[in-house]
Amino acid sequence: MNSYLDFEKPVAQLEQRIADLRAAAVDDEVDIANELKRLELKSADLLASTYASLTPWQKTQVARHPSRPHFRDYVDFAFEDFMPLGGDRTYGEDEAILGGFATIDGRKVVLIGHEKGNDTESRLRHNFGMGKPEGYRKAIRLMELAGRFGLPVVTLVDTSGAFPGIEAEERGQAEAIARSTEACLALPVPMVATIVGEGGSGGAVALASAERVLMLEHAVYSVISPEGCASILWRTAEKAPDAAEAMKITAQNLKKLGVIDRIVTEPVGGAHRDPRRMAESLRTVIVEELDMLSGRSSDELRRMREERFLRIGG
Repeated sequence: MNSYLDFEKPVAQLEQRIADLRAAAVDDEVDIANELKRLELKSADLLASTYASLTPWQKTQVARHPSRPHFRDYVDFAFEDFMPLGGDRTYGEDEAILGGFATIDGRKVVLIGHEKGNDTESRLRHNFGMGKPEGYRKAIRLMELAGRFGLPVVTLVDTSGAFPGIEAEERGQAEAIARSTEACLALPVPMVATIVGEGGSGGAVALASAERVLMLEHAVYSVISPEGCASILWRTAEKAPDAAEAMKITAQNLKKLGVIDRIVTEPVGGAHRDPRRMAESLRTVIVEELDMLSGRSSDELRRMREERFLRIGG
């Protein structure tokens, strides 16, 4: 069953009419093929036109859609032979950030990413994708393994931000994020990062400081959430749509600003409508990026990262 966002209500009404017609055809053996085809075409056109003109706030809602594919979905549909590795060898395991060895199109990589979960139980287990210090220290450990074995690093970023709880601060959250960002920039192997949903603040940058940063068409990437920005500037979260517009958080805006390098097209209606197709599209793009980076020296890769970040806002 589809979960519709507020701005999708006209689409929801049409799809409900289509479902009712199909049920009537089964019950009464009425020939409604022509009417059904007309409504299906109308629904498809409406969905396409709606998603072609989304506002930044609407894109934020799409990026947070409960059915949007997360790390585990991409592992299932875009990668093979995933071997998870756990623990930071200092404190413990953090299930908000997952990683390990994987294969993509026959190429061995180290895969790291945020996992939000897909139901109440798994969301609580994965802390809604909000990483703790041990999660970022695990990411550092995996990046060090990648450098040691000469394997490219692929990251899938999807977090509203690093976990802000007291226990995370007690264990050195800011230091862990800074060290993870440093580890990305110092990698001697290729790194391709993709913002697949939300890219929130330092919790996202810590896994996205790569020489090639990709972003899904309806993902968002920002220093703070629109609600958080609105609460600071206007003292009310109700101004979140205005904040989203001003912050330039969409893939299209960020591509123009040079914050990201490439936009990955989503299926019509968003990645949540066809997770498998989305994952297969992303796999193709990641392989193209890794092919482009292969053969470059460690010094050249580090210089590419330095130059891309120095160009931002120039």
